[in-house]
Amino acid sequence: MFDILMYLFENYVHSEIELLVDEDELTKELTRAGFHQVDIIKALAWLEHLADLQESEQPYLCNHAQQSFRIYTKQEMAKLDVQCRGFLLFLEQIQVLSVETREMVIDRVMELDEPALVLEDLKWVILMVLFNVPGNESAYEQMEDLIFEQPDGRLHS
Repeated sequence: MFDILMYLFENYVHSEIELLVDEDELTKELTRAGFHQVDIIKALAWLEHLADLQESEQPYLCNHAQQSFRIYTKQEMAKLDVQCRGFLLFLEQIQVLSVETREMVIDRVMELDEPALVLEDLKWVILMVLFNVPGNESAYEQMEDLIFEQPDGRLHS
């Protein structure tokens, strides 16, 4: 499923090509690209749920104190290793992620059918979340810089 999300993000969203609105056409395109029907359905549901999180009234999407500290569940720790959790904390500290967008990222990570996520895959999930949440254009650009630019030993804002 993650491969499909990456395919869609790279071929439609990131390249600024208009995403097909018709789910049947998109499913046919993904099938022609070699993806399995079951995985396609899961990936499209994952994206739909990401869009739903913007309008959700779930408690973690309301305003929380920015000084809050996140305690991870056992399931979250199994999927997000120390390096991934540290990276999420780092992104909060440099204000790329807010409490709300962090929780959206964790929500989307937990819905992936991967037993554990490596840091590089987490970065892509973060990018997808930031792209889909209005008002996070600057954070999206910073995250994009963290993914695509060669490190030169310093971070910029």
